[in-house]
Amino acid sequence: MAKPNKKKPAKGLKSSYPYYLANRPVAANTELEVLDKYSGKRATRVAMADAAAVRKAIVAAHKAREAMAQFTPDRRRDVLEHCVRRFGERFEELAQALCIEAGKPIKDARGEVTRLIDTFRIAAGEATRGDGQIIELQISERTRGYRGMVKRVPIGPCSFITPFNFPLNLVAHKVAPAIAAGCPFVLKPAIKTPVGALIIGEVLAETDLPEGAFSVLCCSNEDASLLVEDERIKLLSFTGGLIGWDLKARAGKKKVTLELGGNAACIIDADPGASLDHVVERLVFGAYYQSGQSCISVQRIYAHADIYDKLRKKLKAAIGALRMGDPRLDSTFIGPVVDEDAAKRIQSWIDAAVKGGAKRINAGPRAGNMIPATLLEKVPHDADLYRKEAFGPVALIEPFDDFDSVLDEVNDSDFGLQAGVFTGRLDHAMRAWDRLDVGGVIVGDVPSFRVDNMPYGGVKDSGQGREGVRYAIEDMSEQRLLVIRDPTEAK
Repeated sequence: MAKPNKKKPAKGLKSSYPYYLANRPVAANTELEVLDKYSGKRATRVAMADAAAVRKAIVAAHKAREAMAQFTPDRRRDVLEHCVRRFGERFEELAQALCIEAGKPIKDARGEVTRLIDTFRIAAGEATRGDGQIIELQISERTRGYRGMVKRVPIGPCSFITPFNFPLNLVAHKVAPAIAAGCPFVLKPAIKTPVGALIIGEVLAETDLPEGAFSVLCCSNEDASLLVEDERIKLLSFTGGLIGWDLKARAGKKKVTLELGGNAACIIDADPGASLDHVVERLVFGAYYQSGQSCISVQRIYAHADIYDKLRKKLKAAIGALRMGDPRLDSTFIGPVVDEDAAKRIQSWIDAAVKGGAKRINAGPRAGNMIPATLLEKVPHDADLYRKEAFGPVALIEPFDDFDSVLDEVNDSDFGLQAGVFTGRLDHAMRAWDRLDVGGVIVGDVPSFRVDNMPYGGVKDSGQGREGVRYAIEDMSEQRLLVIRDPTEAK
């Protein structure tokens, strides 16, 4: 295991942050401590909203629904473009905040700020696109003289609940489409990493969005129950763990979209269609990027028996060269996981797999919430490390002989978010696309690949619905039909 890097860390956050209620900052209190995930020390304090504030936010969003629907597409675009400009001006501030509150290596943090900007830029383009449809209704003598048109209208107030691992871009994938669609919203960011969302709220408060168009509230799960159950909310969008299914059961008549994680697999065929060095580079990125805390992190690697030993050797060397330490240093690749409880849970899964017969290829001792990059082989298929979402810097590898059989192995999972396939055979690529029971198949790369305008979501326990700006706008809007009868043509 490489020694941690030791240099002076970057400057910290502001001493405190307000929440945003109906577009306005509220410094109600500073109860919530946000920790520097690397040092474990307090980085800042954040105002906590109570149930009364959540109720006020919902009332304000409900009152704002007509004003937001009438807020013209060009003005929605202008708001989003303002955000793009301001995020660019505050780029390094956002990256440093993300590095501190999430423990994300600074290179990864800067990459996430770039994606935040991309997502708002995509939404600005979508805001004035206005998808509609002309329907030919004159299909028989009975319907002569009738014309049909469909437009999309905002669904109404939305509630958003986001997780800790992408505090900027997972917020962006809910907030930016909502603005583009004309929907007021109430956002609850993860209380472990709320600062990025509050900075987004600060930028939105600079715009001329209608009063009540947005609220960003740090609150307890108990106080957030209104975001799930209140009938004035017309869509709940939740990204997080399997608790999402329980939220759906409590949501009543509102539309619900869920992104709940995975244990993503990557297949490396006998002819991977690329050099093994390139495959290894991408596997290392996919499995250990931001310490594996990604829903599409590479967790299960299946390598054809013909290349297994060579790939295994190269992976071992590449993983062993990764630097672990202070996430504020450019040379750091592995930073901390979100807290020590998460690290203990990951370590216990590793230990249980080894006790069940797994063999360590790369591993090292846990230190607090730091877990070294870990690779195992011969992991039992009933182990938690194989069946569940590890959400940490750990992957497993095993050989296969038959391509069709390995597709079955990938599908033998409760999850189905994305899968990666390295193959030089077109028939294998198409067969994977046809047979893999996942939301997305990535050929020639790892399942961790995502562009912010593509449909993103899963099946089975991975959730329902799709993000990716245009696809989120579809969920945040409804079709409204207009039929016009021309009496001069009708009989």
